Amino acid sequence: MALIHCHFFSQVLQLASTMTVILPEPPPGSGGDGAGRRYPTLYLLHGRSDDHSAWQRRTSIERYVEGLGLAVVMPEVHRSFYTDMARGYRYWTFISEEVPALARHFFPLSDNPAENYVAGLSMGGYGAFKLALTYPERYAAAASLSGALDVVSRTRADEAAGSQEMNNVFGRVDELTGGPNDLFHLAGRLVERGDARPRLYQWCGLDDSLYADNVRFREHARAIGLDITHEEGPGAHEWRDWDRQIQRVLAWLPGLARP
Repeated sequence: MALIHCHFFSQVLQLASTMTVILPEPPPGSGGDGAGRRYPTLYLLHGRSDDHSAWQRRTSIERYVEGLGLAVVMPEVHRSFYTDMARGYRYWTFISEEVPALARHFFPLSDNPAENYVAGLSMGGYGAFKLALTYPERYAAAASLSGALDVVSRTRADEAAGSQEMNNVFGRVDELTGGPNDLFHLAGRLVERGDARPRLYQWCGLDDSLYADNVRFREHARAIGLDITHEEGPGAHEWRDWDRQIQRVLAWLPGLARP
């Protein structure tokens, strides 16, 4: 298994950026190069106060994917909410278009939708569901751990508190609601169009400040008929919970050959 810290210049952002990548060992008898094999890939997204190294530093993700033949791509997007910001950089274009293209150019990663997955925690849980609901034809499954899934409510609360951070990302609440950054709208649109429906996995701790947001999204997803696995239990917004739950996500991912 190889752990690679990849530094590159983003044409979308027009600045230097970074992603951490875990590559599986080539299978036995392949001559050491994988014989042209392209690996199933999990795009693993960080939270609002983290960076590309957080999952690798704060969990045992390397150990958990050993033997799965699964590559893991962990990009950095700062506090952007994986969004083309109202006042800032084009991080949605970066994460949805540039990162997969560059990762597949640099490394032997599969472009088969059945072998592509996305997961994340907190802000990254929002990003994971946003990718899967916007481009359901690209991902077999998406997982959110303690996800900030109701950004309309979060932005409204931010405005009431006198903060401008969420407005800088999304613009005003009336611009956000029912638009391409509103997960509730994206889920409904996917169903209305009859698009492919990636499987969804959602977990949130009962003591997490985002628990009510997660319940609202779960109820909405079930009401419109999405295939969502919802789990909850003791826990808060903490790495010890995410380290445990990412193991459950890996066990849940469809289509992976298990050791």
